[in-house]
Amino acid sequence: MRTTFERLFVVHPRSVNEDYLAHAGVALRFAGLLLGAGLAALVHAVIPALFETSASSTIKKLHREISERSHTSQHH
Repeated sequence: MRTTFERLFVVHPRSVNEDYLAHAGVALRFAGLLLGAGLAALVHAVIPALFETSASSTIKKLHREISERSHTSQHH
C-alpha cells in the first residue's frame, strides 16, 4: 500500500524515470514555455501580424519532447 506522500510526490516522477526534483525542473520548464506561448497567442489575437507562429511552434516543440520522453520511459 502506497503512502499519501509516495502517491503525491514519488509515483509519477518514478514512472518517467525521474526523481522529484528532476521532474519538477522539467515541469517548470514546460510551464514557462507554455506561459510564453499563451502570452504570444494573446498578443497575436489582438495584433495578428505579431507572433504569427510563436505559440504553435512552441506547442509542436513541446509535443515532440513529451512524445520522446514518453517513448523513452516506456523502454526503461
